[in-house]
Amino acid sequence: MSNRSDRLWMYGTMVKSRHFEALIKPAYFEGKTPVFNMAKGPLPGEMHLSDGQEPCAVGVCVHLRPGDTVTATHRPHHIAIAKGVDLHAMAAEIFGKATGLSGGRGGHMHLFDARVNFACSGIIAQGLGPAVGAALASRLRGEDHVAVAFLGEGAANQGAFHEALNLAAVWKVPAIFVIEDNAYGISVAKRDCTAVARNADRAAAYAMPGHFIPGNDPDAIHDVAGEAIARARRGEGPSLIEIETCRLEGHFMGDAEAYRPAGEVERLKAADPIPAYRDRLLADGFDAADLDEAEADARAAVDAAFTAARAAAYPQPEEAFAHVFA
Repeated sequence: MSNRSDRLWMYGTMVKSRHFEALIKPAYFEGKTPVFNMAKGPLPGEMHLSDGQEPCAVGVCVHLRPGDTVTATHRPHHIAIAKGVDLHAMAAEIFGKATGLSGGRGGHMHLFDARVNFACSGIIAQGLGPAVGAALASRLRGEDHVAVAFLGEGAANQGAFHEALNLAAVWKVPAIFVIEDNAYGISVAKRDCTAVARNADRAAAYAMPGHFIPGNDPDAIHDVAGEAIARARRGEGPSLIEIETCRLEGHFMGDAEAYRPAGEVERLKAADPIPAYRDRLLADGFDAADLDEAEADARAAVDAAFTAARAAAYPQPEEAFAHVFA
């Protein structure tokens, strides 16, 4: 069972992620009205929010160290924040500012922070191979670092998924594959594109443990992930974890969500994992003042990061030619 300090950290970090995206929402729509134009405003391009999926990130990342590697998806904010990516540089990167993680070149789907070994990509299943490579490097160096690859349930149907799991098992590397099953690959329901009800069952084909965690439960995720990560650090090989989670927003901002059954979004929001976890912590004896303080600290950190990002300078035009190799 997760301990008191872990649970308080998980709660505060979920709040931090949710508040980060709450500030993204109005900023994203600036300049995009009255006719929606994705290219306009201070945040041009697509924007994928992770509201509802916060338990997946905190339950896993609470066990990680800075030297551990994490790769994430095109929906990366909750994972990046839980892994400890620099909040100021992350916000600046999303605004395309010179002080961003990549000098404003990558945007929100391509966040990289070498300080904490975090990377993400807009390419489906792209992060699995690099995670296996990082895990192999750790083993060859005699280190006890692990690598975690987060992916959506749709990515489990990509060839890269099967290649990565097979090599991870053959080489017995310290890798953990975490499937965030929010039931939709863009607008396609999982039941319409995946032959098995549970992707965790696929672990057996690669001789690794497979775990299914229902209910978007931070404590259950904490316990299963802790066991898998400890196992990997002991040199006992990879694990696959499938988490039943939910996407409270559309695939991207501006998504009309016509594919959702009537009442689904309302049902999911009624089970929002953050207030539900607060209620559980209070029932388990946590002081409301401690939770309020964690919330206030989280919001203050995000507010400061967004204020700095708004004020930061854009890159100079000539910087477009920097870091380009011929």
